[in-house]
Amino acid sequence: MIEVLFGESEAASMKAAKNTVVIGGADGPTSVWMAGKKKPPEKPFAGWVEGTAEEVICLGFLLDVGDVKMPVDSSYRKELIYSLFSQNLYGRSLEWEEELKQVGDVYVNELHRLIQFLEDGEAIRIWYSDAPYSRCGFYSLCQMLLKYETEIHVVKLPEYVAWKKNIISYSNWGEVSAEEFAVFLPYEKTLTGEEVRMYAALWSELAEDNSPLRTVINGRVVGVPEDFYDFLLWKKITRKPIKEARLLGDLLGCYQLGVGDWWYARRIDYHIQQGNIVIAEDSENKYARLICRADIC
Repeated sequence: MIEVLFGESEAASMKAAKNTVVIGGADGPTSVWMAGKKKPPEKPFAGWVEGTAEEVICLGFLLDVGDVKMPVDSSYRKELIYSLFSQNLYGRSLEWEEELKQVGDVYVNELHRLIQFLEDGEAIRIWYSDAPYSRCGFYSLCQMLLKYETEIHVVKLPEYVAWKKNIISYSNWGEVSAEEFAVFLPYEKTLTGEEVRMYAALWSELAEDNSPLRTVINGRVVGVPEDFYDFLLWKKITRKPIKEARLLGDLLGCYQLGVGDWWYARRIDYHIQQGNIVIAEDSENKYARLICRADIC
């Protein structure tokens, strides 16, 4: 079975799950409630996912952001991915930066690998969530799948999982560790041709609208303005200078929307340029600088 995911971290965890090797934990905030109190999650283990790491495809094109009328293999999409992921290059080697510039090409190669699997008649299993990047990736993939006659399975990340006395809530597959993936296999279903066409049509509508940003509102993916998430930034920026990394952590911890720190960092830069946010104490490490609202600094 070919596994398709839409984020680098979740694809890496799936590769480990199919290699029966446990690697590092989740990279995002995972909420766990037990007797009304938050605590670190006790991770369930239900075996490993059958197969090998070679059967894992990562389509990390971030299709919730930017112009989606442009092909995913265009220089526009590759440059957009680089601009988002390279928000803070402090302390990184030139080799690492060069690798980052090639990330878009890596995803294009992954797409070509998937196409070859489809042409060979391989069944695929798509792991998606309500995180905007994931839903957009799923809808876009369904449009591509209209050209192929293959068995399509999906596993949608549920709102929560009950484990012993814990309720574990996830916002995207990047928060699921390798040893947890098999827990979600009972949620797997087979997509009908009608469902594939429905999701493909939804993507066509989003592409026609082509808003600068896409998000999930009341369970539906909609196009929104680029400043859609800014109100969250204004809720968290303090009356005194705050380290940017701390502000980003507060945003990710409080609002688990499947939006990466790189997007908030990009908006902070925009508001610095507009004079709405000022740098109280600068640093070569962008995330270490102290920032605050211009009207209250």
